[in-house]
Amino acid sequence: MRITSQAFVVATLAATFALSSVAAQAQNVRVRGTIEKLDGNTLTVKSRDGAELKLVLKDNVRIAGVVKAALADVKPESNVAITSRPRADGTLEAFELRIAPAGQPFNSFHSEWDLMPNSFMTNGSLQTSISGVDGQVLTVKYKVVGKPDEEKKLIVTPKTIIATTVPGTKADLKPGLKVFVANAPKLPDGSLDVAAIQVEKEIPPPQ
Repeated sequence: MRITSQAFVVATLAATFALSSVAAQAQNVRVRGTIEKLDGNTLTVKSRDGAELKLVLKDNVRIAGVVKAALADVKPESNVAITSRPRADGTLEAFELRIAPAGQPFNSFHSEWDLMPNSFMTNGSLQTSISGVDGQVLTVKYKVVGKPDEEKKLIVTPKTIIATTVPGTKADLKPGLKVFVANAPKLPDGSLDVAAIQVEKEIPPPQ
């Protein structure tokens, strides 16, 4: 009976931890919006849906300015983040292609995305780039939890937005500029804890 009780307690604690983890993940927020003001480390942003958000920037926050790039800047094994939508035949057409600077933190995955309806995000390393009938066909390898790496083929057309980032400072966070935060935990007071942020420099981050 003692062993059974101990097992029950362990199972209960594990379940509680799992639920807490899910709840914590649910509190993480993706931010797309326009800067209203910066006061010390608190950045006020009007989100694309009209809500006012308070972003608390960490002292060591990573600020990146979004600048224009070209397909020629994408080298073999470069890390890329591609937002795409499927064509009628199921082929993924790239709406935006972001080149991740070498040495920067990078999360490799493929999943549904919220930039626009029926969109996907593919984060991975470029394997091949081949000319196609209506654009360049990129093969991108990405990580899958608990499985071998997988690949997706995506078409980059002349309409695809291509960009990268350069290091920035808090001086770049000016009212009226667009910003993007991939994943910010919500603090008890409702503000967001921000460790990394992208800000419009030559072009806006994905909105």
